[in-house]
Amino acid sequence: MRLLVRSWNLYHGRTHPQTSTLHLEQMVRLVSADAPDVVALQEVPMWAVARLGAWSGMQSSWAMTMPALLGPLARRVTDHDPERFRSTLTGQANALLVNPHFELGRHRRLVLNPGLSRKDWLLRGGQRRVCHTLEVDARGVRLVLANLHASNDPDHVLVKREINRAASLLVEKQRCLLLGDFNVERYEVPGFTAPIEGIDQILVRGLEIERGPEPWLEERRRVDGLVLSDHAPVEVVIASTS
Repeated sequence: MRLLVRSWNLYHGRTHPQTSTLHLEQMVRLVSADAPDVVALQEVPMWAVARLGAWSGMQSSWAMTMPALLGPLARRVTDHDPERFRSTLTGQANALLVNPHFELGRHRRLVLNPGLSRKDWLLRGGQRRVCHTLEVDARGVRLVLANLHASNDPDHVLVKREINRAASLLVEKQRCLLLGDFNVERYEVPGFTAPIEGIDQILVRGLEIERGPEPWLEERRRVDGLVLSDHAPVEVVIASTS
């Protein structure tokens, strides 16, 4: 059995460069249109997490990184002015979309920057960085998915510490994938495949890679003259497993 796996930072549905409209549903439908087996998403507004399954036709699991301060009203505010308002109002989450025929097991959520105070998180717009893991039975092949979005911080020591903390969740897992927006260039994690150019990664352990990882060409995410997100999806094909 082959597995098609993708990771994409959705940029809250914005385009690059930014415009006055959001394209979140369009992005989710695009990245899931050809029935991939796994899609890891970052920067998903909280109002959208309940819609991911309907938009993608896949099973969804998510972990909040920021609460939505305005609740349901946040979507109206950001729709009115998406260039000005972003995650502070809408909140955001990491999400994993999985083949509807796969069996889902235990999921865990690990805060990667536990030093962030609750006041900074809830009242000052501080962003918790989270690794969200999900056990999956892919027609008899058991593996663990780990989706992270590390801090966007010039202190790469801090960022690398977060990535290593995420990898610690997988230390005893034989077959696993570490995916997401690492926010540091080409960071290598011991025991996993080598990273590619850029900050968006899919690292693999215990599974054979048939193709990739590789980012999409810009044309694949260009719609009506707009480039969706400021990140390109990254994808990999896992070879036949048994």
